[in-house]
Parts: sequence; structure tokens; C-alpha cells
Amino acid sequence: MTNDLTAIVLAGGRSSRMGRDKALIPIQGVPLLQLVCRIAESCTNKVYVVTPWQERYQHLLPPKVQFIQEMPWFNETGSEGLPHGPLIGFAQGLAYVQTEWVLLLACDLPKLRLEVLQEWAAALDSVEDEAIAALVEHDKGWEPLCGFYHRRCLPTLIEFINQGGRSFQEWLNQHSVQALPLPHPEMLFNCNTPKDLSQI
Repeated sequence: MTNDLTAIVLAGGRSSRMGRDKALIPIQGVPLLQLVCRIAESCTNKVYVVTPWQERYQHLLPPKVQFIQEMPWFNETGSEGLPHGPLIGFAQGLAYVQTEWVLLLACDLPKLRLEVLQEWAAALDSVEDEAIAALVEHDKGWEPLCGFYHRRCLPTLIEFINQGGRSFQEWLNQHSVQALPLPHPEMLFNCNTPKDLSQI
């Protein structure tokens, strides 16, 4: 566990493909959000959950896990009056971060491996100065919702959002990002549909 790292867990998605709230789906009896937060707590003692629905989740998590209320960006809302996706949720969480690095995690990663996250965190000192993030690279680009971001990326992130940007890939492609090794590709499996859930 490190004191110079903050974890942000995003739990603001509508789970439309799953048909029910992904964060509450039990994996071996443990709700997914609780599972991801436990792993985050093993990496750092500063864990934030960004969500519009704090009252839905707060009974699952210990008091030291702090909630950040996800809000529409300057009164802008998506369908059903909900915020516009993970990029905005991340920006709102990042505004609270005091540490140099932040570990960003989606709440739908049932196969996360603590030892891999800890290895990545231990290597952050060797990330190049110009890199705003350290992420896994795959065929479609970067994996934005399981990796590390430097706090100094916040001004460029806010500028990108204010210009109408909503894509992690578009924003990351404008900056230097360091690639992380991925010894266990299955750890990035995310649970989006009932079919995904049946594979666990």
C-alpha cells in the first residue's frame, strides 16, 4: 500500500447492455463495486467512488471510502438527465486528488489482479516525465479504465471536455502515454452484458 497514490473508481454507468446495475452484481457473493474497491484499498488508503448514486452504494463500502457526487458538466446532461460518460466522471474525481498519481478503475472489472496493480504502482517512479498516464495498450488503443494518470493532466482534460471532447482515446492520443506490461490479459475483462457475466 502506498500513501502517494489515490484510487478513483467510476460507478456512473447506466448498465444498459447488462439490463441491471453492474456495480451490484455479485461475484462469488461480493458485489462488483465492493470487489473493485477492496482491491483499490489494498493499493492505497485514499479511495474515491465517483457516482451519481451514492445512496445506492454507500452501504456496501467502509466509511473511509469517500464518495464524489458525479454531476452534469455545466448543466449539460445526456439521456435521462445523467452525466456524459466516464471522462467527465474522471475529471470530477481528479479535481479532488492531492497525490501525484491516481489509479483509475472501472467498477466492472471482476478479474482484477492486485499483484499486477501493485507491480505497476511500484514502477511509477520510472515513468517518463512527459507522460500524463501509464496504461495498457491494445488493438483498439489504450485501456483507459484500468491504469494510472498523473495529476498534472487535469488542466488538459478540462480543456478537452470544454471543447466538446468525450472520448478517452481522442484525449490520450494528444499526449504522451507510457505503456504498461500486461502479464495476465484476462484481468482487463469487463462485465458489460449477461453473456459476459456467464463467462465468469
